[in-house]
Amino acid sequence: MAGSAGLSPRGWPLLPRFAWFCAVATAAGLALGAAAAAWGRRRTRGELVRVGSVSELFIYPIKSCRGVPVQRAEVTRLGLRKGDLRDRCWTVIKEDGRMLSAKQEPRLVLVSVTCEAGHLTLSAPGMKTLSIPVELPRTNSICSCRRFGVEGEGRDCGDEAAQWITTFLNSEPYRLVHYETDMKTRKPVDFLPVFLPTDEVAYAEGSPILLISEASLEDLNARLEKKIKINNFRPNIVVTGCAPYEEDAWVELLIGQVKLGGHMCCPRCIFTKVHPDTGIMDKKEPLKTLKSYRKCDPSEQHDFKNEPPFGYLYGVDRTGVIQVGDPVYKIIH
Repeated sequence: MAGSAGLSPRGWPLLPRFAWFCAVATAAGLALGAAAAAWGRRRTRGELVRVGSVSELFIYPIKSCRGVPVQRAEVTRLGLRKGDLRDRCWTVIKEDGRMLSAKQEPRLVLVSVTCEAGHLTLSAPGMKTLSIPVELPRTNSICSCRRFGVEGEGRDCGDEAAQWITTFLNSEPYRLVHYETDMKTRKPVDFLPVFLPTDEVAYAEGSPILLISEASLEDLNARLEKKIKINNFRPNIVVTGCAPYEEDAWVELLIGQVKLGGHMCCPRCIFTKVHPDTGIMDKKEPLKTLKSYRKCDPSEQHDFKNEPPFGYLYGVDRTGVIQVGDPVYKIIH
């Protein structure tokens, strides 16, 4: 019958019927979105004020070695993660278990890390690449790892990895160890009382998340004769769209469903003087300039000593996924 192609078995015109279904689906989607947003607001229990957007994310798999930029990352209790790459879950240690930093061995920053098919690959100038399994043999020994007098644990990555690191640094014998999820973590509160007992790290200095704004770096660079990169300060999250040092006042943040609890500005040490591309430590900058104008609150003097604040340290109050471009909200109570 002529014209019958446009009718359903019930006699409804197909186009209006399709539009009706789309309208219902759209309304349902909007309702679910509104409910989710309301749930998020209830969970944060405070007013949300947008302060910027995420512009960069970095994971530093091996403590003091080169960072890996990522577009998207899972925020865990111990810091950022993408697949097998977890922030500062490998570290170089001395034979007595003390963790090594680029403060003692600046050339550590030249070691690059990639991960594929369950293997961590290390590369450095003048060295053949080294591949080690993420899942180490259970027969490998578990070492005690110590930083600031606080102990954690790590599984030894084997003699080949130890020889590779020792050869590259051309110094005393070192070993590479890996934190596994059932191992003992370190509690920042044991040496920084502003942190909570629930905050924990594997091998990071004192916090699972370090955040810095682009504006703060730009302000510092305006005072320096020789400009530096954000890599000098090794942030996990970089934020754009705010004023310089505005992050100093962001006590609680919401990025997606991730909630971060701020504890203190980051005291900056001589590590900031290590050039991330050469592994050479500058005699003065940028630390000299930072000290000239960045001062801690007098009540925090015993934590900062003579180290100027730059960037902000956070604990992870609620885990989730974040990505470059995400809006950043501060929570006002």
